[in-house]
Amino acid sequence: MKAYSASDEEAIRAQALLKDWAGEGYITPAQREQMERETICTLRRTNIFLRLAAFGFTLLIIAAALGLFYLAFLERSTATTTGVFVMLFALACYAAAELAVSQAKLYRFGIEEAFAVCSVVLLCVGIFIAFDVYKGGPLLVRPKLVAPLIGSICSLWIWHRFGLPYALLGALLSAAWQTGYWVSTRTEQHIAVAAFFAIAQLSVIAMAPRYRHTYLHQKVSIAEALLWLGIYLACNLEISASHRSWLDWGGLHDEFPRPFYWSTWALIWCVPPVVILRGLRQKDKAVFAVGILSALLTLLTNKSYLGTQSNTWDPMILGALLIGVALAVRQWVSTGPGGVRYGFTAQRLSGTDKSLLDAGIAVSGLVSPHIQAPAPPAPSPEVRFGGGDSGGAGASSDF
Repeated sequence: MKAYSASDEEAIRAQALLKDWAGEGYITPAQREQMERETICTLRRTNIFLRLAAFGFTLLIIAAALGLFYLAFLERSTATTTGVFVMLFALACYAAAELAVSQAKLYRFGIEEAFAVCSVVLLCVGIFIAFDVYKGGPLLVRPKLVAPLIGSICSLWIWHRFGLPYALLGALLSAAWQTGYWVSTRTEQHIAVAAFFAIAQLSVIAMAPRYRHTYLHQKVSIAEALLWLGIYLACNLEISASHRSWLDWGGLHDEFPRPFYWSTWALIWCVPPVVILRGLRQKDKAVFAVGILSALLTLLTNKSYLGTQSNTWDPMILGALLIGVALAVRQWVSTGPGGVRYGFTAQRLSGTDKSLLDAGIAVSGLVSPHIQAPAPPAPSPEVRFGGGDSGGAGASSDF
């Protein structure tokens, strides 16, 4: 059922651990070389930059091929014919993804990912176009319901088959979008989304222990983190009301009943501690990071919930608070026996953390506004002294 064998996945995980340990000096290069000979992997991989480049170029090739075929043969065809063609093109993209994995042995190479993503996107677009004639018909054949439903199922399959975490994110967003067609009010929509994510979360938590020390642990960890984030966002009405593009929710919080509104306010203060404790107990970085993120979002939206005026110095106070908490936690952990408390240490044990920090610094540098140097002052015009015509010794009136 999976595109990659368990032995290859375990070999990739072992090689990543060996690279990390060797980089931190826990093993010698000779030990790493000896152990790598026992972790043979036949899959072809590349670095993140070439992976992104291959992903982008493959998307361009797919779009160009689709556009060329449409202009050559389907420019004057009906919407149904065009929709069927797009869906067939989606099947061709999925077949190309399978061939890239089974024949070329590509693993997180960008090419097979682009084909897999395009297969889902084009399938949904084809359904929208082909079913457009039924947009006023029964609910079960309306394109706005059928396309997200099929997209959720296919995204889950891509996540299960190829292990792409962003495919799971797409499936969750599509599933949340569909709830608007089954309920009549926004209050019911928030409740339905939160309940759906909570049920899925219980299933993930129940299966997590069996994959604790296998290559599937990271996959399950990301799924749990995304579901916790979905539950929190469904509860935080201020975020969903302020950003209409997230799930097509919107409007002011006055549209929600007051008991429900204040219940969600209590929930956004209760969910982050639960997620943080879950991440600490399981020593799960992804879940812990979502807990910290949800806590920050709670602090940022608390004044909006209470209806109080935000001040320009609020971000400065929040930043100072976070710095103080970080320094206090680091000091408390480092003063434990051997610099360890409850299995946690302030020392960096993995080069992965440094790589993520360096990547975050690079991204922040790219997205930060560019500071332009002030333009040099314009040269002052030449001063010429005008005078009378009575100059002597050959002086003119311009002196």
